[in-house]
Amino acid sequence: MNFIQIDEIIKKALTEDSFYGDITTESLIDEDSKCIVDLIAKEDGILAGQEVFNRVYKLIGNITIQWLKKEGDLLRNKDTLAYIKGNTRNVLTGERIALNLLQKMSGIATKTRRFVSLTEGTKTKIVCTRKTTPTLRTLEKYAVKIGGGSNHRFSLSDSFMIKDNHIKACGCIKEAVKKAKESYPYLRFIEVEVESLEQVQEALNTQADVLMLDNMCISEIKEAVKLINGTKIVEASGNMTIDKIKEVANIGVDFISCGELTHSVKALDISMKNLTLL
Repeated sequence: MNFIQIDEIIKKALTEDSFYGDITTESLIDEDSKCIVDLIAKEDGILAGQEVFNRVYKLIGNITIQWLKKEGDLLRNKDTLAYIKGNTRNVLTGERIALNLLQKMSGIATKTRRFVSLTEGTKTKIVCTRKTTPTLRTLEKYAVKIGGGSNHRFSLSDSFMIKDNHIKACGCIKEAVKKAKESYPYLRFIEVEVESLEQVQEALNTQADVLMLDNMCISEIKEAVKLINGTKIVEASGNMTIDKIKEVANIGVDFISCGELTHSVKALDISMKNLTLL
């Protein structure tokens, strides 16, 4: 992880949360007070974001964290994950930001692990999309990897993704791929979104590297995979909910992309409990 970038995210979050200071903690807690508090899971899931949690308190200062679990570990309800020890004011002021990031990342890893488990025994990989929270993409895509998934392109600069509106603007798939290849002849993969078997056939006659089968039904995906016959990388996308994953993976696609992994994830319930003054 790039902690120059991560630290900037954390600093902005801390500033947002205590722009004029933490008036409750600063009024109630002595400046030299010290404490220890437990970090506890309140439901089952996958732990992700350990180092990000650490960085919150590293930036605040005067805190030590003893982890009892490792990144990617399966957590059970009521498990103690860590002991947080140090200046009481600093523990309490950083609590919400540290938990928010850890809970969100663990929720993404947990959901990803569920999706990935349904592809066991197939060649299919689960990938995330760019449907991420603005400014938090690095954290969210990292959490997908901790859950066993893979990352699709990180940004618009990484590879070509020729979608329906690009195709309409260019006139046809062939012309869109031709322009992409002329712009970056060697350094970028070219992926084309196809919505019908007719478009699959058209894309097969281009230099596209990847065909994304967008919002196709199961029978269309099966027919498309037969048509492609291993000549292109195949990605299935569009409303790929958990109830569809196993069936689509068994067809033999290379990737299934799921925006749900990041755009509507439920945070894993984790809390700080049992604070004791030292």
